[in-house]
Amino acid sequence: MNLDAPPFSRFVHDGLELAYFDEGDPAGPPVLLIHGFASTASVNWVFPGWLKTLGEAGFRVIAIDNRGHGASDKPHDPAAYRVPLMAGDAVALLDHLGIPEAHVFGYSMGARIAAFTALLHPHRVRSVVFGGLGIGMVTGVGDWDPIADALLAPSLEAVTHERGRMFRAFADQTKSDRLALAACIRTSRDLLTAEDVARIDVPALIGVGTKDDIAGAPQPLAELMPHARALDIPGRDHMLAVGDKVFKRAVLDFYAEIGGD
Repeated sequence: MNLDAPPFSRFVHDGLELAYFDEGDPAGPPVLLIHGFASTASVNWVFPGWLKTLGEAGFRVIAIDNRGHGASDKPHDPAAYRVPLMAGDAVALLDHLGIPEAHVFGYSMGARIAAFTALLHPHRVRSVVFGGLGIGMVTGVGDWDPIADALLAPSLEAVTHERGRMFRAFADQTKSDRLALAACIRTSRDLLTAEDVARIDVPALIGVGTKDDIAGAPQPLAELMPHARALDIPGRDHMLAVGDKVFKRAVLDFYAEIGGD
């Protein structure tokens, strides 16, 4: 396997056409990958090597372009981006592929979607991996309204907010629909309560970079969950932790320990 983007297919759910890829070993245990805000399935999972890593380990590797992102439809209505709706897209993809249960692995916003998937559709989730989102899943991850403002600014040069500049530059790099992303960031930050998190009773791994100033620490989130463990990804920030070799090794070990099938 190389790091080129694989062919994408499409299906329709909730009136939206959504893009996905289905690669790896078709007979292997399915892993559903859910990318982060302003990213895509390719940017989050192919280019950092996750498709290669999981595929070579014998998994069936499925990844969705979330609504508003990548090759999927991009509504401009903020109401379209509530997290339970995006969790519904993930489950609808499993339905479309005839998969009763999968390991679900999300990064950043994708981790939040994965958590809602486990809560709202528990019988479809074999395990969860949350990357790039720790206790911020419960306590919040700061004021993101400046990110929406940055996405709507006339140019990157007009943005002074540091985190806003980071996400605006990323959106420009990925040639994203900035109106869709601005709508998404306003409504995709639904928080879970500690009681909600405690009800996620499947095996869980939570990995956060030690230099990540967005996610919140992984240990306090793991402590709320009955079968979770925390992983510090050394020396990595929010953008770089996703492809880290320590994270990849930990995920493979996690799947081997819990039984990947």
